[in-house]
Amino acid sequence: PRGFSCSASDSVALSGAPTWRVASAVPGERPGSVTNATASGAVTTNRTGAKVTASIPTIMPPGLTLSSSLAPPAGAASAGFLPLGTVAVDLVTGITKVAQGLMVVTYKLDATPAAGVVTSNTRIVTYTITGGT
Repeated sequence: PRGFSCSASDSVALSGAPTWRVASAVPGERPGSVTNATASGAVTTNRTGAKVTASIPTIMPPGLTLSSSLAPPAGAASAGFLPLGTVAVDLVTGITKVAQGLMVVTYKLDATPAAGVVTSNTRIVTYTITGGT
């Protein structure tokens, strides 16, 4: 007899490079937040109970928060908008044996008056599929 095996096969991909800026505020109120949902994602895994995490390589400037929300594949759960930092956060959990594309990725930028004037800047968001059996 011949033996066989199937290794863990995990892949997460995102496309799109959204840009936005907080340009105005209502007098007496916070500058507010802006969202962008022009990016999309795809995930493939043959594991049970995997998750998608996200992080950024450097912290945001004071007064600014970048958050992300990832639509879950069938049978999984989204955590909704979570602020991104240098420690990965679980955006989607309970991913089980799925191959699905066209998942909407939404980013939100929140600003407080403490942000002051921030010149044009970028952050690369790293998404990783982990866990599961």
